[in-house]
Amino acid sequence: MSEEKEKKRYRGRLAPTPSGYLHEGHARTFRVAWERSVYHSGVLVYRNDDLDPLRCREEFAQSAMDDLKVCGLTWSEGPDCGGSYAPYDQSKRGSSYVSILRELAEMNLVYPCLKSRKEIRDKGLSSRGGDEFLFPEEFRPPNKYLIGSDFPGEVNWRFRVEWNKAISFFDRAKGMQQFVTGKDFSDFLVWRKEGVASYELATVADDHAMDITEIVRGEDLLLSSARQCLLFDVLGWSRPDFYHCELLLDEEGRKLSKSERNLPRLFSSP
Repeated sequence: MSEEKEKKRYRGRLAPTPSGYLHEGHARTFRVAWERSVYHSGVLVYRNDDLDPLRCREEFAQSAMDDLKVCGLTWSEGPDCGGSYAPYDQSKRGSSYVSILRELAEMNLVYPCLKSRKEIRDKGLSSRGGDEFLFPEEFRPPNKYLIGSDFPGEVNWRFRVEWNKAISFFDRAKGMQQFVTGKDFSDFLVWRKEGVASYELATVADDHAMDITEIVRGEDLLLSSARQCLLFDVLGWSRPDFYHCELLLDEEGRKLSKSERNLPRLFSSP
């Protein structure tokens, strides 16, 4: 842990997205987060990452809390017990996301994007990992966007990435990590036309606002951590520490996913 964070009390978090029932992989990662907060004699925050109004449901949110309690996990702050950093539901924190988006727009670091996924895909620029299509520089608008009264409007917004820049961070489980912009990722979404912040922006905003000192999550989010490091840096905020856990795989070597309809929930009782 960095010298600056050594002066702060450890604050970790559990941040499930209630778009489905928890499975064993979630439980294992959240247990690691809980164990690390106990080891550091710290505070564990429960945050309900219910950004997506189409996929997230109250049924899943309540089930996640119930299941983790059955697993023996406890937390000091959250939707069920309150705390000085409330609200702990991302769906209730939208105004802070708009403020941060506006700040980024005033720095000319974000821009409205009208390009479709198909247009981006048709350009055929794949990342080194082959897991996403890069947003071409030529698709960027040439001029600074003038913020109007209807900001942010019904349009996607992207963060303007400086290409060929190395983004490095130390992961407390996996060691030093490095990603290169323009090769591993490019301009990424920070706001969606449906009127909600992206995962990257909302996560950075809330982890900073809630004084989170370490983020524990699955290794499939390493690339997201690199993007989020960029946002922490340009906003002048200290980065938290990172700890990325190995994923739990199924018999065919695929990560467990909520989208698998035949995947049993963590506990079968309603």
